[in-house]
Amino acid sequence: MSWREFLLGKRRRKDVAEFSLHLMDNILGLHNDLENKTYRHGGYHAFKINDPKPRDIHKASVRDRLVHHAIYRILYPYFDKRFIHDSYSCLDGKGTHRAVNRFKYFAGKVSRNNTRTVWVLKCDIKKFFANIDHGVLQDILMRHIQDEDVLWLLYKVIDSFHTQCRRGVGLPLGNLTSQLLVNIYMNEFDHFVKRELKAKYYTRYADDFVILSEDKDYLEEICLAIGKFLAANLKLELNLDKTSIQTLASGVDFLGYVIFPQHVVLRTTTKRRAFKRVNKNNLPSYLGLVSHCKGYKIAERFKEIAEYKD
Repeated sequence: MSWREFLLGKRRRKDVAEFSLHLMDNILGLHNDLENKTYRHGGYHAFKINDPKPRDIHKASVRDRLVHHAIYRILYPYFDKRFIHDSYSCLDGKGTHRAVNRFKYFAGKVSRNNTRTVWVLKCDIKKFFANIDHGVLQDILMRHIQDEDVLWLLYKVIDSFHTQCRRGVGLPLGNLTSQLLVNIYMNEFDHFVKRELKAKYYTRYADDFVILSEDKDYLEEICLAIGKFLAANLKLELNLDKTSIQTLASGVDFLGYVIFPQHVVLRTTTKRRAFKRVNKNNLPSYLGLVSHCKGYKIAERFKEIAEYKD
C-alpha cells in the first residue's frame, strides 16, 4: 500500500508525524513482523463523539492502521462483487443519498405512482458494532478465503478488540476494516432477505434497513422471520424501540431525512445539529445535505449562519 495514499488528510496529525520521522525503519519492521508472523495488533485510543447520539470511537496506532488499509485494499474488490445492489454503507459509489433515492424509487414502484398505500417495515439492530460475534465473522470469512496467511492476519485484527466484559464480541467504531467486516457480516442477512424472504423492495445502510410493500400482513410476518434469522445466524437482535411498520404517508424517518410520498424533509434533530455546526468552511457540505430534500429555506438559513460566524 502507498504511504502517500494513507497520508491523505492526516499529514498534520501528531501520531502520523512521529511515525514519519523513522518511516523506513517502521515500514521495514512492520513488513518483517507480518512476514514472520510475529505481528501483534496494539491497543486503541478511546474517545467519544456525538453523531448525533454519543458513540465510542476506538483509534488504532498508525502502524496498525497501515495494516488495516492494506487488508481493505486487498479484500474490498473481492467482496464488493458479492454484495447486493441495495447495500449502501461505506461502499464505492453508494452512501446515504443514494440509499434515500433508492427508497423513493421503490416507493414509486410499490405505490404505482401514488395510487396505492405503501407500508414500510423499518428496522434497526441493537448495539450493532458492539454485538458482532467474532466466531460467526471468522466462519463467514473462512468460507470465502482459503489463504491461511490472510486469515491469520484478519483474526489478529478482529481479536484485537472486544466489547467491555465480553471477549470474542464487538468491532471498534473507527477501524477501516470494521466498515468492510460489518458489510461482510450483514451480507449473509442481505442474501437471506432477497433469496429466502423474496423481499423485492429492500434497502440497507449499516444496521438501518427498510422493506416496502403494499401488504402490511406480509411485513408483520417477515419481521418475525428477520428477528429469528438475526438471532440464530448472526447473534444479533432487533432494536424493538426502533422497529416499526408504518405508512409512507405518515412520513418515514430514514438516514437523517423524513420521507413522504411527494417530498423529503430533513429530520428535525439533523436540522438542529446542522444549525449549530455550519460555518463557512463546511457550508458546501450542508448545502449538499439539503439539496436532496425540500430545503430551500434551510439552505438560506445555513448561508446566513455561516456568514454571521465568519
